[in-house]
Amino acid sequence: MKISKKDALKWFEFFSTLPEEEEIMTKQQEIVYSAFAQIEAAIDYRNDMLMSEIKGLKSLKNRTFFVGNESKFPRGCRSCLLGTGLNAIRKTNKCNIECKFCYDYGELENIPPVGEGMWEIGGTRFYDRDIDLLLSIQKKPTGICYVYLEPFMEIEKYYPVIRKFSDAQVHQHLYTNGILATEETLKALGEAGLDEIRFNLGASECSDKVIENIGTAKKYIKSVGIETPMTPEFFQIFFMKKQDILETKLDFINCAELHLNENNINNYYGEDMYISRQGYISPIWSRELTLKFMKTADEEKWDLVVHDCSNYTKFARDLNLSSKEGKWFGASNYACEFSRIPYEAFLPILGDDNFKFLSEEELPEGYKPGEMIF
Repeated sequence: MKISKKDALKWFEFFSTLPEEEEIMTKQQEIVYSAFAQIEAAIDYRNDMLMSEIKGLKSLKNRTFFVGNESKFPRGCRSCLLGTGLNAIRKTNKCNIECKFCYDYGELENIPPVGEGMWEIGGTRFYDRDIDLLLSIQKKPTGICYVYLEPFMEIEKYYPVIRKFSDAQVHQHLYTNGILATEETLKALGEAGLDEIRFNLGASECSDKVIENIGTAKKYIKSVGIETPMTPEFFQIFFMKKQDILETKLDFINCAELHLNENNINNYYGEDMYISRQGYISPIWSRELTLKFMKTADEEKWDLVVHDCSNYTKFARDLNLSSKEGKWFGASNYACEFSRIPYEAFLPILGDDNFKFLSEEELPEGYKPGEMIF
């Protein structure tokens, strides 16, 4: 069924009025999935056209796309896409800022603590002293990352743990907005053995201080890059400060396709959105801007990697992780992050006269409004 945009809009206007607890019928589910497929097909076509314009586009075993110096492709991403996955270590439940794209937007004061003197690794609580036991029993991962929320809120607690994993020769990377970093703390991270640091430059709106910290980090840490959800704001400000950023000699820029959850979706109310493989919901401009960003990097021959960390990449990531975990064929944790589909989020794109489906068909008998038997 290739539903028309006009019919999809009528149905989604109806679905958006339903009470949250009301389930839709099987035929209505077919209509929903048809509309999603139509939107996604049009988005894929547009993105394929943009990708075709990037002459130096490269692929990492068909799991993701990038441009630039392949030797600078971050090892943390290789671990995620080719190794044993994104092994996250959680410590800090605080952040010094609140970003509209944050998955915990509006909930930052309610993030539960890990526990005094403890770390969360693989869903289990560990003291520093337990990490030696962990490394002696379980197979070492190809890489680990320190996430959630802002490590520099208490960065001095990270040094001994980083040193333990460094001694065990496990690749480590750390995420930060970079605002609280100093030369002293960045040097200490490097001395402890941190292999890679990623600055969310969009979180600070490309502040001069964070750009300076990126340059400082390059003095002490082997691999330094930017990882930021691609938004119109970041795209615009980056190019205003492009020269200063590139002069830091950073190694990579990961352009994450922004995907939304129940906490942050209202910050993007009214934007044209799509759902990828009935999983992540994203504004359509996020990956489009990434591909335009990559095209510029390729044409100007930036001496770094620009990585398209898209919903496709995240889908491949979860397939890889499930495979490494020995799960059944086809298993993946990739799924929609909403307990109920937010039908109203798709009204703008269905009502956008500038957005066209690739092909349309009349609804079959029994699928038109007023024809279904409840």
